[in-house]
Order: sequence, then C-alpha cells, then structure tokens
Amino acid sequence: MDAMFSPSSPPQEPLRIVIVPWLAFGHLLPYLELAERLASRGHRVSYVSTPRNLARLPPLRPAAAPRVDLVALPLPRVEGLPEGAESTNDVPDDQRELHWTAFDGLAAPFAEFMAVLCADVDTKPHWIFADTFHHWVAASAIEHKVPCALLLPTAAVIAMSAQLPEHAPADHAETDQLLRLMTAPRYEQEALAPLFTNHGVSGMSTVQRCTLTKERCTIGVIRSCVEWEPESFHVVPTRLGMPVVPLGLLPPPPDSGRRAASTNREHAAVRWLETQPPGSVLYVALGSEVPLRVEQVHELALGLELAGTRFLWALRKPSGAAVLDDGADMLPPGFQERTRGQGMVTTGWLPQMSILAHAAVGGFLTHCGRNSLIEGLLFGHPLVMLPIFGDQGPNARQMERKKVGLQVARDDNDGSFDRHGVATAVQAVMLDGEARRGFVAGAAKMQEVVADTERQERYIDELVQHLRSYTVHGDFATGPPTSSSS
Repeated sequence: MDAMFSPSSPPQEPLRIVIVPWLAFGHLLPYLELAERLASRGHRVSYVSTPRNLARLPPLRPAAAPRVDLVALPLPRVEGLPEGAESTNDVPDDQRELHWTAFDGLAAPFAEFMAVLCADVDTKPHWIFADTFHHWVAASAIEHKVPCALLLPTAAVIAMSAQLPEHAPADHAETDQLLRLMTAPRYEQEALAPLFTNHGVSGMSTVQRCTLTKERCTIGVIRSCVEWEPESFHVVPTRLGMPVVPLGLLPPPPDSGRRAASTNREHAAVRWLETQPPGSVLYVALGSEVPLRVEQVHELALGLELAGTRFLWALRKPSGAAVLDDGADMLPPGFQERTRGQGMVTTGWLPQMSILAHAAVGGFLTHCGRNSLIEGLLFGHPLVMLPIFGDQGPNARQMERKKVGLQVARDDNDGSFDRHGVATAVQAVMLDGEARRGFVAGAAKMQEVVADTERQERYIDELVQHLRSYTVHGDFATGPPTSSSS
C-alpha cells in the first residue's frame, strides 16, 4: 500500500486527483476501478463524466466511496443526437460525429469545474488524468498549472500506430500506402484511415485529438504492464517521447461483488449453466459498441451449430436490424429449435463476471476488447477471437502469439468470415484434446498475471510513488524528463 499508511514512514498529504475518462464503458469502468484503488489508499479522487453515464455505473465500494466524488457535467444538446445519448453505446454509427461535437461541448463546464477547484489551495488537484481524446482537459490543466497524465491504450496499439506519422497526408492513395506498412490485415488498415482523414462536423480528426492531448501532458499512464505485453511494452515511452507509468491491468474483483450475488445466481443463464458439465460451455459475447451485421450473426450462429459444442450467447441487436422483443428474428431460421439442447441465446443483460467464474464455462468467444480479455483471462479461459474494431485486432494478434486461443479465419481484404471458420476455431479451442490443452496452458500463464492481486496492487503503489516523485515548484509539478516506465 501507499507509504502514507506505513507505520515506519511519516504521514504524507493525500493526493488530490481528477480522472476524466472517455465516454465509453470500456473506459468508464476500468478508470472507476482506478479511482477506487486510489481512494482506498486515502487519496481524494474527482471522477468526471456525464449524469447518465454516472447513473449507470456500479455502486462504489464502501471502502472507497467517501473519497470518490462523482462529478456530473451536462452533455450539451446537439441537434440530431438522440436524447440521453451520453455514452458511445447510445450513439448510432451514423451519428458518431454529432457525439464528438457534444463531447467537445464539455470543455466549458469542465473549465468552470477546474476554476472552482483551483481557486482554493485545499482543493486544487495535484494531478489530472485525461483520457486519450481529451485535449481540452489537458489544456485546462496547463491553464491552472496542474500536471496532466495521459491515459493510454494498450502497448500493442501504440507500437502499431506509432509507425505512422501524427498527421497522415490528405492524399488517400499515400495514406493507404502508409497503412499497409503496418502488420494488420488490409481490412483493419482501411478501417483506421478515417482516424487520420475524417474531420467531420466536429472539425478535428481522432488522431489530431490524441496528438493535442499528448503534447499537453507530463507523463503517460497505461492500463498494462510488462508481464501482460512484454514484446511491446518497453517501446511505448520511446514511441511517445514521454515517461510512461504502468497502472497494472485493473482487473475487477473476482467475486464481482458490485451486484448482489443472489441476483446473479437467480439469472436464467446462470441457472442454465448449473445443468451443464464442468468446462463444457463456450461463452459468446462480442460487446455492444459495434454490433455485427445480420449476415455475420447468421454465420456465427451456424458456425456454433456446426462446431457442436455447448454455448451461452449474449446476443446483441445486429446493426441495421429491426428486432423483435425475443430476438428470434436475429438468428437463422430454425436455429433455436435445432440447438435447443446444445446452447442458450439471450438478448438481455448478463452477469458476465458470474458467468465467466462458473465451473461450466470452459472457453470464451470474444471480440478482444481489453476489458473482456482481462475478465476472461482472470478465470483462465482459452479464447476464440473475433475482433471487430479499434484495439481489438492488435489485442487478438497479441493473445494468439501467446497461444491463449485462436482467431476465427477472416478474408484479408474485407474481414468477412463464415460458419466453417467459426466452427474450426471453436472446435480447436473447445473440443480438440491436444490443441485445447495447449490453449488452456497458455491461458493459465496469463491468468497468473491478471489474478496476481499483490502484483496488481503493487503497480498502483508504484504509480502513487511516481506521482509524488515530481517536485512541486510554485504551483506546477515538474519531474525528471528522462524517466520511463517502471
């Protein structure tokens, strides 16, 4: 724990930290975990988001709650953006640019919040943690002479994306040539091109946002560690040109204690798992941020049927589909009848941590979002990997190299997959004795990293020590410019 609680050390002033996550639950939840871990060490944290996002967070753990302030900033109304569309999960694909515009409108209320905090020496923060796109958070930190730490994606993503210049050329052919230098398949490279070239109604590309934020930050802090991605972790400080401090993986508590355990046990999916043999069920969950198209859902369904393994599927509404309440129209005709004894499909909320912890689950078909990877490997599950967008492709390639699972075969040009590719990957991970033993062993090695509570807590302690190591001169903190990852 932090030195302030050590009986052999003199007491130190608790740090005051402001954390501003991106408006996606893949960011909101782990950085809430970070806020709680800092607060449990006696530090004061202001956790900033929008009212509806804060209302949908799990309750704070009692040990941390008194020292975490949930700060609600109203998301400005933008014409055309649905009412209450505060998280990225609420925003249809064709309205993403409107969400960026609303996001930029948070700059003014955040500046007001900072002005109030910094008006009093007793409330002025020692540090601000700004997520990747929050250039206006970092600008406010500079204005008030508060050091800012940049919340970073995985090292695999940085190592890949840093091969490109910060500002891609306007010529699309030249941009395409640059993207082809990366190790990603063509369909993934092409999906990244708009990050450089698309300025949209907000007037700023995603890469410009990231670059502006980085230029205004003192250090980077990354939800990773060298044990998780040793092949790419050490290159991050050099690639970014700034000191980088690991946060560890911020795994959720294994008991998923934020919801009532009795409620989780009563869930129909958990009751169904109780009737299945140990290690026999493949849990299928691909997140909700970018749902599959109807034809992709059908190929996935037919692949699961063809594989013959038991499955529990958390199915989300396909993009562009009008869906009935029971979700039956999302699936191939007759699929549910043919697989009635083989699997269960549900379209509602699932207690994912309780499911992953269940003895009947023996594998995880995942989109390889960072949260899902960490949660699945917390319980040592081998993976069937079907990345969709963003950091998921690099994450999947990284995990495949570690032999924790297998990617579903894809067409390199358009990213399409079919039922046979799904079935082959599922059978290898779940049913092929020799192959499965290898994947289980690989997943167990990663479980040793994720589930090592002492190691993960130590990263938070080292983070606090690093934050304290910056010497305060007047109102602004400066630190050793050559420091790097811990």
